[in-house]
Amino acid sequence: MPKIILMLSMSLDGYFEGPDHDISWHRVDEEVHTFYNDHLRRMGGFLHGRVTYELMADYWPSADADPDAARPTREFAAIWRDMPKTVYSRTLDRAEWNTTVVRDVVPEEVRALKERAGGDLVVGGVDLARSFERFGLIDEYHVSVHPVLIGRGRPLFPPSDTLVPLRTLGTHAFGNCVTLLRYARADRRE
Repeated sequence: MPKIILMLSMSLDGYFEGPDHDISWHRVDEEVHTFYNDHLRRMGGFLHGRVTYELMADYWPSADADPDAARPTREFAAIWRDMPKTVYSRTLDRAEWNTTVVRDVVPEEVRALKERAGGDLVVGGVDLARSFERFGLIDEYHVSVHPVLIGRGRPLFPPSDTLVPLRTLGTHAFGNCVTLLRYARADRRE
């Protein structure tokens, strides 16, 4: 059965973005980008919130047209364009590049999408991830911890009264000191 995976980056002090949406501290070099391309090309689809979708759609559809673009950038442009995408938005009327617009996160509909998917589904965007988590829809957490303290910004995980036990699936250390931490919900088995 395909899984729904939260896949995001954060600073060591727990922020996914700094003030004014700053992510310039992300350390995505060729090794990191190639690793994620290899992982993402096997997925069944991307699940985006509107903001994440619009950010991605502003850059990735034509990123591989730049003759100076690095190989991993060109590869990901094709992966993103071709991958089935679901964007959750109450304001977006239509979307391009193999994208379906859905108004609300309805757990039964998400579970049906998961069953139909040709592979795991990746949740990108922290607001959408929070909605999915509220409904217990996230099966795994793949968090890339970047070796930087940014001091303030938006936390990846907001304060909560809910305890979610996890089990370790593995770790991966990159040469640039980014570390991928992979966890699954303890109440779910493969």
